[in-house]
Amino acid sequence: MTFKSLRAVQYCEVWFLVPNPDKSVNVSYYNTSDLNNASSKMDTCPAGMWSKVNPEELKGQYEAAMVFKNGPRGWTLDEVKIPAGPVVEFDGLKTRWWGKGELPAEAAHLKPEGLAYKIVQSHRKSAMIFHKGKPVFVLDDPEGTPWVMQSYSMFVDTSLTYETQNKLGDKLKPAAGWKYRVVNLDKELIVSTPQGYNWITQDELQNTYDACKEGACNFKP
Repeated sequence: MTFKSLRAVQYCEVWFLVPNPDKSVNVSYYNTSDLNNASSKMDTCPAGMWSKVNPEELKGQYEAAMVFKNGPRGWTLDEVKIPAGPVVEFDGLKTRWWGKGELPAEAAHLKPEGLAYKIVQSHRKSAMIFHKGKPVFVLDDPEGTPWVMQSYSMFVDTSLTYETQNKLGDKLKPAAGWKYRVVNLDKELIVSTPQGYNWITQDELQNTYDACKEGACNFKP
């Protein structure tokens, strides 16, 4: 499916986690984009619906080790092309399966610092598109690889909005060797998954970034 006009649109994800024998954790994630938005196209995760999603009840219903409510969040991209599952409702909230990731053991508790500046492999076949003339928000790692923000979080720092990303560098305290910057695109940026996966990380506020490595980006911003 192709989802368009996503920049600044609010969404949520429901994550189902299952531990592996090697102590890593598989997570399948279900996304609300393009759903639940009859009253506002900019919000696919209305607070009243999101509050009714009960992780403990879903954990028992689906025999998961853990269910995590990942959101609310907001997109910083413009379009995404991704294989998506059929619509599934969780306590009245409509979602679609969007992919599977593998979390390191130390990140499985999913506290705000759990994934900060750690590298996670996300298995999906997708293309994230950032339009020419729009800003992208970038973390550079110690090796100089740019990581492009795909979404910002509103559940660690509730004051974050799309508009505040330009000054996010004033709030972040990156791990050694990492730095934050904003780039205004002079051509379209596409972040894809040529190997069937991509590498993602988060900052300490749980904003999420995709790596421009292994041929994932059509250029490095």
